[in-house]
Amino acid sequence: MDFHQTDFRRHPELYRVGKGEQGVLLVEPYKSEILPHWRFRTPDIARESSELIYAQFLAYLDAQDFVGADMARKFLQMGFTRARRYANHRGGKKYDGPVPDDKKGQSGAHGRAELPRTPEDPEKAAAAAIFKRKWDEAQHHPEYVRQMANFKARYGK
Repeated sequence: MDFHQTDFRRHPELYRVGKGEQGVLLVEPYKSEILPHWRFRTPDIARESSELIYAQFLAYLDAQDFVGADMARKFLQMGFTRARRYANHRGGKKYDGPVPDDKKGQSGAHGRAELPRTPEDPEKAAAAAIFKRKWDEAQHHPEYVRQMANFKARYGK
């Protein structure tokens, strides 16, 4: 599928809920709508960012746009995971070295060694906790759960 040419608002049947943050930086027009608000450098920035993205999440739900709501949920999740990575690894680099040629295109550590954790950055840990609360709120929102069930029943994905 050509993610650069696909408008998932017009073609929700092509969207797959997937696991975790899969597709978060590919699915348009949602990526372009949500990404400008995604920041986690400090707790204050994370709070503002997570609240803006959660407001988008609610607006997508109100519009019966499950794909948009799921993408907003993924950005909240990614705010948590990336802030945690920076909390645990100064500079955000978790793995050592380049991706080996035989591992290119694979997910995860790509066969690279994980770098040792640095002392926890309390500012990034606080930012992660802010995103975690909003992510939990989103994924357990009754209307989101209802729309996900309907989406899966309709499209089998």
